[in-house]
Amino acid sequence: MAEMSYISVIERFHEYRSAIHELLASILSGILEEKLFYELKFQQKTIDYLDSTYPFVNTLYTLDNDGRQTSKNIVPAGSNIPNHKGLDKDRSQRPYYLMASESDEIIVTEPYLSAVSRNLCVSAAVKRKDKSGNTQGYIVVDIDLPETLEFLMGDTLRRRFEPLFKGIYTFISIGLFAVVGILLYSATTEILSLFSETTEIEDYYLKPFGAIIFLTLALAVFDLGKTTLEEEVLMHKDIFRHSSTRRTITRFIAAILIAISIESLLLMFKGALGDGEQLVEAVWMMFAAIGLMVGLGVYVYLGAKAEAILNNQRQQRLFNKEL
Repeated sequence: MAEMSYISVIERFHEYRSAIHELLASILSGILEEKLFYELKFQQKTIDYLDSTYPFVNTLYTLDNDGRQTSKNIVPAGSNIPNHKGLDKDRSQRPYYLMASESDEIIVTEPYLSAVSRNLCVSAAVKRKDKSGNTQGYIVVDIDLPETLEFLMGDTLRRRFEPLFKGIYTFISIGLFAVVGILLYSATTEILSLFSETTEIEDYYLKPFGAIIFLTLALAVFDLGKTTLEEEVLMHKDIFRHSSTRRTITRFIAAILIAISIESLLLMFKGALGDGEQLVEAVWMMFAAIGLMVGLGVYVYLGAKAEAILNNQRQQRLFNKEL
């Protein structure tokens, strides 16, 4: 599951449990027909219809009263999930069979790791009875949980463009790292020039500051490129949570804060060595760094407090629904 982390998916599942249950109940209610137990063409037609309407549905299959699978794994046409497996498999110990056999309602399992797709998935099952009230069998559907959450949250279209966004962020990060290489080369040049005999004595004590400035800029640019690559490419970022955005902004401002602080200190050191023309600018830069730190602290505090309030309200709504 490259796009969504397991923790995020499980948290979202518990948050939207009722909506997922209602969605799967409506899907199973719409396909609860006797022909699913014996007509192969109808089985394939049904799964193809579900795939076109609900693209997160992976597999459909049927069970007998004893929990033995009476059909192959029915998958959408063109799917890479094997459809020749499953027939006559004993599912009597699976949670969906145990739950469905004890209930006349549509049941939904907890998330589990699919052996086929390696993604978190959920199974929904329902018991079908004939006209006499006897149990005819069970209909089971397996869904891809991350795709289901995207469907419910209206995030499907953005996910399609995410590879493009990540490609652009990767290109930008590579460009920043290239700038870091140039700055490191310039810093190395400045350091080597210290050993040159042509360097004048009055410039010798100020010469190291050129190398330090290049190294400081390289540090700031590298940290910016590293932050961009980690936050936007390598790590999962849940845009629906305030903490993800707050984390990115915090790391970005922290990189700028470090760069400004180091540059102001360098100017102060140069002033202490006799080059005091930019001492006032150094003091203002230090004030700017303090202002950034205070502003960042207020932003983090208020953001965390706001998210805590939203989480409490969400948990209260879930608690009220359970009641």
